[in-house]
Amino acid sequence: MVPTRRRALQLAGATTLAALAGCSAIDSLGGDDAAPEYTLSVDAIDVSPVDHALYAPGDGALFGDPARTALDGILPDGRHTTYGYEPLPRGAYVEHDGAYYRTTVVVTGRREMTRRLVRLDPVPRATVPDDAVLIDALPQPSARALKILHTYAQTDGETSTADLLRGDAYVLRRPAERTGRLGAGELDGRVVTMTEEGTWAYRVRVDREPVVETAYTTLAVGVADSREQFREVVFGSRIDAELTPAGLSAAVRDRLDRAIARGRYAETTPLSAPFDTLLQRLGLGAVDGAATGKLLWYDGALYRYALYVSKPS
Repeated sequence: MVPTRRRALQLAGATTLAALAGCSAIDSLGGDDAAPEYTLSVDAIDVSPVDHALYAPGDGALFGDPARTALDGILPDGRHTTYGYEPLPRGAYVEHDGAYYRTTVVVTGRREMTRRLVRLDPVPRATVPDDAVLIDALPQPSARALKILHTYAQTDGETSTADLLRGDAYVLRRPAERTGRLGAGELDGRVVTMTEEGTWAYRVRVDREPVVETAYTTLAVGVADSREQFREVVFGSRIDAELTPAGLSAAVRDRLDRAIARGRYAETTPLSAPFDTLLQRLGLGAVDGAATGKLLWYDGALYRYALYVSKPS
């Protein structure tokens, strides 16, 4: 079987990596340890752009079940409303009966509802009972809520998950949370711990309280009637750079091929003209910190790429 260009590049990278690893003249053309280093990272994605763009719910009850319920409700032209949480990611592409849609979410009001709220009170390690519940032994719907509250307590509220809380309480909103061990009240008054040794122990409080919940209505907007049409949608909305070997000079192509073969390519400033051109073609010319999660279509293959700029301290 004739190897693809991508496979040839990967094989070439594997055989020459050791020889090139110590060659600072190739990958760090600036040569100055105090100069900023620009590292281009490139990883192959072994699916088509269309398949990569399509969203599919996970298998779990916590997130997967609400997502599947929402998709059943909105495809092809329905509406699905939830309160306090969004069951699907915004702007996700999905397929139904050969047609393609993009999910959208709009706020359609508010409603006062009675919810169960979970709070944690710290317990001294010396007083942790023998029947304390290990959080990691609980199913995900209960364990996740308790871990979020633990992180909130340990960081004095300075955590990225603080927006999931209502004050110091976690509101059980998703179906799997409401029917889980926390939602059923089984853990109310029990002591839970983050470790088997009893480190980071808390007494659980579960209360029923009125909460004003935002109503999120999810819809599906048709974007294509065939896979061929949807491919153009994907390239127009998700592909950040589309390059061909013939469209690059030999020197620029060499830098990109090295990055693909080895997973990375780096230079210190001043950057070589070919590398600077490559960054411009990839839409990275103005980056002075980091840019991640980019998608490249090159020579019939899909790649994820990123640029990291490390500055001397």
